[in-house]
Amino acid sequence: MLEATSKGVTSGVEQLDQLLDGLYIGDNVVWHDDAGSLAAVFCLHFIRASQAEGKPLIYVTFDRSPRNLLEKLGPLADSPLLIILDCFTYGKGAGSSTFLKFYETRPTGTPGRIVQVDEPREMTRVTEALYGIHAGLEGDVRFVFESLTGMQELWGGEEQVLNFYSHSCPRLYELNTIAYWVMEKKAHSTRLRAQINQIAQVAIDLSIKRGTTSLTILKAEKRKLDNLQRPYKYWVKESGVTLEGEGRTSGLLDLGQRIKELRSQRGLSQTELAQRVGVTPSTISQVESNLIFPSLPALFKMAEVLAVDGSTFFKTPGEEKKKVVFPAGEALPIKVPGLTETAFQAKRLTPLDLEAKVEPFLVEILPQQTLPGHFFLHKGAEWGYLLSGKLQLRLPGGEAELREGDSIYLTLELPGEWSNPGPEPARLLWLKIK
Repeated sequence: MLEATSKGVTSGVEQLDQLLDGLYIGDNVVWHDDAGSLAAVFCLHFIRASQAEGKPLIYVTFDRSPRNLLEKLGPLADSPLLIILDCFTYGKGAGSSTFLKFYETRPTGTPGRIVQVDEPREMTRVTEALYGIHAGLEGDVRFVFESLTGMQELWGGEEQVLNFYSHSCPRLYELNTIAYWVMEKKAHSTRLRAQINQIAQVAIDLSIKRGTTSLTILKAEKRKLDNLQRPYKYWVKESGVTLEGEGRTSGLLDLGQRIKELRSQRGLSQTELAQRVGVTPSTISQVESNLIFPSLPALFKMAEVLAVDGSTFFKTPGEEKKKVVFPAGEALPIKVPGLTETAFQAKRLTPLDLEAKVEPFLVEILPQQTLPGHFFLHKGAEWGYLLSGKLQLRLPGGEAELREGDSIYLTLELPGEWSNPGPEPARLLWLKIK
């Protein structure tokens, strides 16, 4: 079952969710496609995820006939949640009997809905049809626009495309939708692409060079990401997407990855680590990408900031430390992105470099404070024991309350909210289970 991340909605590609922190309601996501065909697999995953969540999706097609699109979508086309806005038949299809025959021969009662726009060369007719359909739907509707390039070819210029896009994006944002927009990068001017990015909430570049495909997040509003402008190689196999960084060989030294893991566990951004070490954020980014190696003074300073022994950077996974007692004074304060120290505080009770099946934390939610979501993003199970105080939490199945001595076990369902209504801090012993 596909699920949202702790902050956002799933794109249907787990690794992309991790890079992007999920999709947010209101996002207009622009895909700059180097080859004109690279974005298709990401669109298919988005459609599949939307259907799994029971969300209606409007697919606006300028480049494909309905028959061609249905074949491309395969089983996804059988969903009653799918609505196709056909801007092709009377657009590039020029009302040809070849394409009109599809409507004559399509069996009645076929799942999904296809709405034909009779004059798609008139931008206002497309807009009327689009928002007319949306008005009859409930909840956060999803969109796929294929494509901005097709619009430009039909409407005769970049200004018309920009006019449609600049009016639609804010409107879709206010309507609490999520929209994918696809554009062939080489078919548009640098000026148009820059203007499109300025309006979008998220912009992603898909490139291919010497047979290798790569994904780069150009922009992501409302997120504090360390990976902007960093290309990630990815592979598509049997409609699945695998991004660079997965399946690493454990026996090889990967200094950059090790530093990144320790920094993430410490709750520091690349910028924060750079400031404490005395280097630039670009230097940290290049080190973590294994493009450069840090100087010895910088490496020792990183170890000091991350509260680990310098040899930790060169250990292979599975090497255990012999230490069995960890003094309270060595507990390591950690930061959680998006949560301030006036609402939430936490300490890791064991060293970052300890290889163990659980990660223990002492968590405090301060008096009269509410956290707008779960405090950790963790793939495995979690267990907590309330040492003192009282907590209220909102789960997908309803509200619950924890009192002193109560415990909680989380697997798939994560709290949408934590609240401490009392006058004292609520203290939790919390375990992340690997």
